[in-house]
Amino acid sequence: MASPATAPLRRPHVILFDVNETLLDMEPMKQAVNAALGNKVAFNQWFGLLLQHSLVATVTDKYFTFAAIADAALDMAAHMLQVPALSHSQKHELTALLTQLPPHPDVPAGLRRLRAAGYRLVAFTNSTATALAEQLRYAGLTEYFEQQLSVDAVHRYKPHLDTYHYALKQVGVAPANALLVAAHGWDVAGALAAGLEAAFVARPGQTLYPLAPPPTYQVPTLSALAEQLA
Repeated sequence: MASPATAPLRRPHVILFDVNETLLDMEPMKQAVNAALGNKVAFNQWFGLLLQHSLVATVTDKYFTFAAIADAALDMAAHMLQVPALSHSQKHELTALLTQLPPHPDVPAGLRRLRAAGYRLVAFTNSTATALAEQLRYAGLTEYFEQQLSVDAVHRYKPHLDTYHYALKQVGVAPANALLVAAHGWDVAGALAAGLEAAFVARPGQTLYPLAPPPTYQVPTLSALAEQLA
């Protein structure tokens, strides 16, 4: 029998795409954060804190925007790395880079092929709706998506199940008819728990969560996923 990574169980009606790291290359931001904090692991420290405390905001029901948590995480990273805290303007310059990221090289062609194959494509992110619009516009990806969805509408962050249920309601499909595409094991785990199918794009440095069910697809690039689905 073919593996789940090569044999689709069903054709999804809608494909939801995570944005940061999945579609957009965060290497420019990685270099900037490492330089600002003077440490080659600073970006990983900062981004891990950002994701961790977005979940803290969710489980404590104390919602802050993704940008606000990103700002606070820069302070925390500086403290943990034992370097001077950044000024307000320095932090603003760094967090602004979230809206100035290029797409991964495989993304435009992959999206074009999926759209040409008749799939409905939707961007779905932890960033605010305003930031998402800026991100897609800067990366030249706006035209591929019929909707742009942000968890800001539900004041919870992925992988809380409410976020996926919100997205499904907006696109008007049942969980079994939707596929989430993400480069994060925690996002894949959340989507599967919410009843969606999930595709893991194995961007460098990313890994699946071993205690979650395996994804429906596991691919090295978006182009490879489009090859399978189209």
